[in-house]
Amino acid sequence: MAFVTELTKRLGIKVPIVQGGMQHVGTADLASAVSNAGALGIITALIFPNPAALRDEIRRCRTLTSNPFGVNLTLLPALVPPDYGAYAQAIIDEGVTIVETAGNSPGPVIAQLKRAGVTILHKCTSIRHALSAVKLGADFLSIDGFECAGHVGESDITNFILLSRARQALNGVPFIASGGFADGYGLAAALCLGACGVNMGTRFMCTVEAPIHHRIKEEIVSANETDTALVLRRWRNTTRLYRNSVVEDALKVERESTTGNFEEIAPFVSGKRGKEVFINGDPHYGVWTAGQVIGLIHDIPTVQVLVERIEKEAEETLKDRLALVKPQPKL
Repeated sequence: MAFVTELTKRLGIKVPIVQGGMQHVGTADLASAVSNAGALGIITALIFPNPAALRDEIRRCRTLTSNPFGVNLTLLPALVPPDYGAYAQAIIDEGVTIVETAGNSPGPVIAQLKRAGVTILHKCTSIRHALSAVKLGADFLSIDGFECAGHVGESDITNFILLSRARQALNGVPFIASGGFADGYGLAAALCLGACGVNMGTRFMCTVEAPIHHRIKEEIVSANETDTALVLRRWRNTTRLYRNSVVEDALKVERESTTGNFEEIAPFVSGKRGKEVFINGDPHYGVWTAGQVIGLIHDIPTVQVLVERIEKEAEETLKDRLALVKPQPKL
């Protein structure tokens, strides 16, 4: 048996699972492994210092898989913003036909990609933003619940409500469930709520092929669902991170600062130190993103084993639940 959803049909994949774009993690190594397993692997564009480096990574990914893969392009506030248009053009020029977009004011980039015939999966944390993305031309909405890692938005709506609202409000535009998914039970639940697949980030971090230090993977396995924290809420840039000593220090600054100047907390939330965590294996060296789903992760399988397990588990779960529906005896 195989799952056939709008996601699998339009993207040419076998399993309705998307590997979310992740800072410092979404390289060709992980993306190709996910695609080879029948799901959709994603390269994270802004890991690479310039569009030329992204081109090289896309080409490298093509040597590792013949299956479809995509690229994530996230637009976030920055003192010196990247040249998003140039990154988008590199994606187009290299023939990538699937792009996951996210972040602020994506209109110009989505328009540029759509003119080239690219399929857009836009990640959003509220129905309001999802409806705006539909108007911009997004083909799929990746609905990101409050459970997710990284930027959670400011509305604090968990996926059980958010996905049902998406089903009610999106008028048939297909959507993907993102945030809090790690197994086949989650995939089955998402499909029952109206999604055409799931997006997983933290779960794919904890696989053999993920390009991060093994000690960080072990830290995820030993963690509980309570081991994340929300920072930067004071600056309306709420971000879910793994709760380590640096995050605790950042939270103390956020609570106690009398000025509210971002410069006070900036050293604690440095992306450079976060990147180093995945290299040196010290989970307390800097901040790093993780979703509440860490409480559901108990092993470090290969991507192939993980995807096959989720697919089988979801199929068995749906069959098992369907068996609860029995014909009424005739009177």
